[in-house]
Amino acid sequence: MKIIGLTGPSGAGKGFCYQYFDSLSIPCIDADRVYHELLCPPSRCVDELIAFFGNDILDNKGGIDRKTLANKVFADKSREKLNTLNFITHKYVTEKIVFMLNDFSKQGLAAVVIDAPLLFEAGVDKMCDFTVAVISDEATRLERIVKRDNISSEEATMRIKAQKPIDFYTENADYTVTNNADIHALNNQIEAILKKEKIL
Repeated sequence: MKIIGLTGPSGAGKGFCYQYFDSLSIPCIDADRVYHELLCPPSRCVDELIAFFGNDILDNKGGIDRKTLANKVFADKSREKLNTLNFITHKYVTEKIVFMLNDFSKQGLAAVVIDAPLLFEAGVDKMCDFTVAVISDEATRLERIVKRDNISSEEATMRIKAQKPIDFYTENADYTVTNNADIHALNNQIEAILKKEKIL
């Protein structure tokens, strides 16, 4: 079973790639979804986040209010809070991903995708046979983030500026695909990669 690492900055449109992999019956482990599940109590991850960021990041059900946490993290220009958030959450996300990979490997699948925005930062790329970075121009990313997360352009811009530059992804990934608008063109790029890697 080949493990494909999929990454890219926020708003690049990794979800569109996910849909294409799904159409090929290649399962995708969504690291963001794993992360969101870990933010629901009871969770060791929640306990650690409260210890560092305080009780004001909790929602009325005792889980983490992601918007409050994000605003607190991305407002810190020193990036110290972002680094701490990543340090706390990476280990729990990675632990869950390993468990899911072991489960998929027993099913005799040809390939599985790990969709992880922080693929390289969390060291998840070391589990992968090859990595694919999805990139997009900043205006397109901004529009997608505003629509997806229902936030202002200013908040979306703040998130973009807090992330790694595009060069980080293109320099570290084995392959790069561009996703500005044309889904057909995006699918063709992915198809070419899968054929080169002898998955298709």
